[in-house]
Amino acid sequence: MDNNNMKEENRIKHYAAAVTAAAAGVLIDQLTKYMAIAKLKGQEPFVLLKDIFQFEYLENRGAAFGLFQNQRIFFFISVAVICAVVIWFYMKVPMERRFLPLRICAVMIVAGAFGNCIDRVRLNYVVDFFYFKLIDFPIFNVADIYVTVSTFALVILLFFYYKEEDFERIFHRRK
Repeated sequence: MDNNNMKEENRIKHYAAAVTAAAAGVLIDQLTKYMAIAKLKGQEPFVLLKDIFQFEYLENRGAAFGLFQNQRIFFFISVAVICAVVIWFYMKVPMERRFLPLRICAVMIVAGAFGNCIDRVRLNYVVDFFYFKLIDFPIFNVADIYVTVSTFALVILLFFYYKEEDFERIFHRRK
């Protein structure tokens, strides 16, 4: 097998792993939401740490922190654009170990976007259930964690870890 075929085979394996990881992330998100519906809907909040953290069922018809209530078309267009940009970015990132954190962030952002999108299609709202009462933080879910943590990590990586030559390799490399 020549070197180009090996590179292409390796790239396909990376893409398959990314799709599998994103699907696993979506599955975990959907399972936790199923459990929230089954155990929390119509119930008083389940207090884990009094006045600090609890599980509380919420049907969120808006975006993060309840913004853009009942704007379905906006959400679907946003998810499509975000996922397209993130997937395009993922495909531009070299398959070297140095760039693995970027690829992981991209996979988690897509998993989170799809997890919440499934809720919107299936239920017309997103199921949220984690609540940090101590700081009165908005109620959120696993998909929100994927997107928020990955976006934060992506910003840190892009500003403090990767250098100019890394960006050159990502955005201006030749095939």
